[in-house]
Amino acid sequence: MLRHEFQPGRLIAGLFLTAAGAVYAGAAGGLWETPWFAIAPVVVSGLFLATVAGGVARAIRRRSGTERD
Repeated sequence: MLRHEFQPGRLIAGLFLTAAGAVYAGAAGGLWETPWFAIAPVVVSGLFLATVAGGVARAIRRRSGTERD
């Protein structure tokens, strides 16, 4: 049995923010050059997709009647 419910929005947000951190870590390590403004589209699109995924998951839970709120 799961200890908590699956939250896809948090998973997507975490993946995109981890990717942004990896890009900056590569730039800091000297593997490649990353301009300061290159990460904004990655972070914004990740947060947008996380919001959509969270909304869809909440709608599915609400429709099936398994929401805990």
